[in-house]
Amino acid sequence: MAEAAAEPTRCGYVAILGAPNVGKSTLLNRLVGSKVSIVSPKVQTTRTRILGIAIEGAAQIVYLDTPGIFFTPRRRFERAMVAAAWQGAADADLVLLLVDTSRRKLDEDTERILAGLEKSRRKAILVLNNIDLVKREALLALSPTLHGTGLFTEVFMVSAETGDGVADLPKALAPKLPMGPWLFPEDQLTDMPQRLLAAEVTREQLFRQLHQEVPYSLIVESEAWEEFKDGSAKIDQTIFVERESQKAIVVGKAGTRIKAVREAAQRELEAMLERRVHLFLQVKVRENWAEDRGRFRDLGLDYDV
Repeated sequence: MAEAAAEPTRCGYVAILGAPNVGKSTLLNRLVGSKVSIVSPKVQTTRTRILGIAIEGAAQIVYLDTPGIFFTPRRRFERAMVAAAWQGAADADLVLLLVDTSRRKLDEDTERILAGLEKSRRKAILVLNNIDLVKREALLALSPTLHGTGLFTEVFMVSAETGDGVADLPKALAPKLPMGPWLFPEDQLTDMPQRLLAAEVTREQLFRQLHQEVPYSLIVESEAWEEFKDGSAKIDQTIFVERESQKAIVVGKAGTRIKAVREAAQRELEAMLERRVHLFLQVKVRENWAEDRGRFRDLGLDYDV
C-alpha cells in the first residue's frame, strides 16, 4: 500500500502593523515562542524590522515586527521608522493589524493606519489585543466598528501578554501562505545577528530604567564579542548618547544606574544564550548619531525617506 503524500510545504511573510505600544513585540515573541524583539512600556521601542520565524505544521511563518506607525514624526529617524513599517506591509504576503482594546476607542494613529490600508487597497487580518483587560461588552462593540470598514478578512481576539487566543492565529495563517520551500533552517528563530540582539537587550533595560526622554536619544553597539573555552562569552558594548548631560543620567550617581542596567542585561543575555555572559558597558557622547547615514544602513532604514 502506497504511503500518503507528504503535505506540501508553505512559506511566507506576515507583517504585524499597529500604532506605537499596542503589543506588537509581545505578540511576536509569543508567536515565535522565544524572545526575539525587545519589549518596553514606552512607545517607539522597536526601531527597525524584527524578523521572527515559527513553524506551523508544514508551513514556515516569517513574522515581521514593524516599528509603530505614528503620524507626527519630526526627526529623520522617526520618518524612517514609519516608512519601514509601511514597507514591511507592502512586501508581506499577509498583514495583521494589532489594535489595543484597552484604549476603549480608536486612537488617531490607528485611524490613520486604517486610512493607509484603504488607500493601498490592502486587506488585513484584525487582531484585537488585551482582551483580558476589557469587558466583553466593549469588545463586542469595538469589533463590528472595525470589521465594518471592509478592510479585514478575519478578526481574532487575543491577549499577547497571557497568550490567550494566540494559538489560533498561526493555525489560520498557515493555509493562506504561498506554497514553496522554507526559507530558513527549522531551528532558526530570527535573522537578527547575535551582536545586534545583545545590543537590543541592553537598550531594553535602558528603556525600562530611564524615565526621561533619554532612551530615544541613545543607541547601543556590541563592539567586541569574545568566546571562551568554558562556553562563556565576553561582550563589550558602548552606549552612545547625544549630549554630556545625557551621559550623566545614563551613568547615574556613582555609576549606580549603569551598574543596574548591566546586571539586568547580563541576566537576560545569559537566559537567552543559555551560557555565562560577562557584559561590560561604557557610555560615550556622539552628537547627532541619529543623522548618521551608516547608522540607518545598519538598522535597515532608509536615510533618504
